[in-house]
Amino acid sequence: MDLNFTDEELAFRAEVKQWVAENLPADLSHKVHNALRLTRDDMQRWARILGKKGWLGYGWPKPFGGPGWNAVQKHLFEEECAMAGAPRIVPFGPVMVAPVIMAFGTPEQQQRFLPGIASGDVWWSQGYSEPGSGSDLASVKTRAERVSTSSGDKYIVNGQKTWTTLGQFGEWIFCLVRTSTEGKPQTGISFLLIDMKSPGVTVRPIILLDGEHEVNEVFFDNVEVPAENLIGEENKGWTYAKHLLAHERTNIADVNRAKRELERLKRIARAEGVYDDSRFRDQIALLEVDIVALEMLVLRVLSAEKSGKSSLDVAGLLKIRGSEIQQRYTELMMQAAGPYSLPFIHEAMEAGWQGGFVGAAHCAPVAGTFFNYRKTTIYGGSNEVQRNIVSQTVLGA
Repeated sequence: MDLNFTDEELAFRAEVKQWVAENLPADLSHKVHNALRLTRDDMQRWARILGKKGWLGYGWPKPFGGPGWNAVQKHLFEEECAMAGAPRIVPFGPVMVAPVIMAFGTPEQQQRFLPGIASGDVWWSQGYSEPGSGSDLASVKTRAERVSTSSGDKYIVNGQKTWTTLGQFGEWIFCLVRTSTEGKPQTGISFLLIDMKSPGVTVRPIILLDGEHEVNEVFFDNVEVPAENLIGEENKGWTYAKHLLAHERTNIADVNRAKRELERLKRIARAEGVYDDSRFRDQIALLEVDIVALEMLVLRVLSAEKSGKSSLDVAGLLKIRGSEIQQRYTELMMQAAGPYSLPFIHEAMEAGWQGGFVGAAHCAPVAGTFFNYRKTTIYGGSNEVQRNIVSQTVLGA
């Protein structure tokens, strides 16, 4: 197995690197490299730049308007964007729901929804988790009842979703809803696309420990959804959800962001004078070894895909290792920053001053990131559940 990049792949990397350098706004790169707050406009501005180039749907095949890149090219694109300080592509539209629409949607649904996702103009949210239904998605209770009216068949949706990331910006949401209570729990779930401007949809913020409004509760009170917004067959949504979760878990691993944040960790350690501490530097080295090992695992998967062999079924393993690494580098940043890891006031930072902490901006907002990343081992299927899946599918246990 050859994990080295070919001359053609290195040329592709150079092309992407040059384009990103020429088109990534400097203010966005500065914010990303320093972990400063990204607004909705910030994220959508970069999405639209990529959309205009035809690269927002960078994993899409050509028939659906994507560049048709292979697995290695997609990896190189992600790496160059991450190292340049590009905002992470909000995955719910282009990375998660779009592949489901491509694979299981009707031609009419594809024509209706994919262009707005590819351009970056339409913001999508994910409606999976519920109170009491997080890692165990088969237990979702949000109910969708099909009714016939003079204007056509509709679903009446009632229930609640929670931990809806950036749902305050959402224009559309893809949801797992229960359409049947017969048989196994998985057999009664359907995959529904819902306009978040519909009457009866309420979004309520959940404010996190770092003071940020990142996640939300979403309530559905007799929300009417046209039946043509059903993806695939009724009660077959579990199949489509598994297709999507494979994309989500691989995306969570995010080895390229880990490589960028490793460099930030080193900058903080040097600025705070702890990089010369051999014990602390040992911890950085151990982290770097694990990041390289994760990258090698990703490259093994890419090599298998490129050669036409069956790809290793390691989405869960990538999620486990990637999320643990994210928690480790945020913890080491906290240790390196010491007292400067105390929460910073975002409004003060954006105004250019931070009281007694002037000059320590390289440490901001370390505490907020540390607290926020406690979630990574839970969402997308908790790591405990993923270990069970790995033992069954990879080890045959």
